[in-house]
Amino acid sequence: MSEHDHEPIPGLPGLLPKDERILWQGAPDWRILARTAFHTRIVTGYFVLLAGWSLGAALARGVDGIGDLSGVALTIGFGAIAVGLLNALAWGAARTTLYTLTNRRIVFRVGIAFSKCINLPLRRIASVGLAVQADGSGDLPLALDSDRKLGFLALWPHTRPWRVATPEPMLRAVPDARHVAALVARACLAVHPHGSVAQPAPVTTPEPAFGQAVAA
Repeated sequence: MSEHDHEPIPGLPGLLPKDERILWQGAPDWRILARTAFHTRIVTGYFVLLAGWSLGAALARGVDGIGDLSGVALTIGFGAIAVGLLNALAWGAARTTLYTLTNRRIVFRVGIAFSKCINLPLRRIASVGLAVQADGSGDLPLALDSDRKLGFLALWPHTRPWRVATPEPMLRAVPDARHVAALVARACLAVHPHGSVAQPAPVTTPEPAFGQAVAA
């Protein structure tokens, strides 16, 4: 049994109108989501530093038995638990997420404990950003032109980091991000007859840098 078995169409709250069709569906890669949204590498590095500090302090005091290294063991144990929980959250978030692009909207089907669908009409999307990782996966933040704002906490982790006052929904850790960005760009421009397309050079960095992919 999958997360979407009870839905008439996986990832959607109901059947599509006759003039609407699905162009693409996808979900985050949980490993990339763990690294980029839940910052497992940073947390791991933090506990490694703490363990090193604890080991150095123990050696400075003198180690006469295994009990003198209990602080190091506890630090490593807590670090393993913390990173394990973050990975579990990332896995759960990816498993319960499905992004759907149609010729009229983008739908976020998200929520680990409580599932919800967020509909974003393409005509309300002012621009689409793109940040690409070394493996070709990436994030696509969506800037909205509507006065109606979405809550940052309600969207997280499917939102652009640090945009709390004006949250931007974001397709996160999407495989083959350039291809998905091109599909979203074409779909947006199809409903923005007077729009224009920028041709960015997506930046491949350990921490994504966002370039503008579409302007409408």
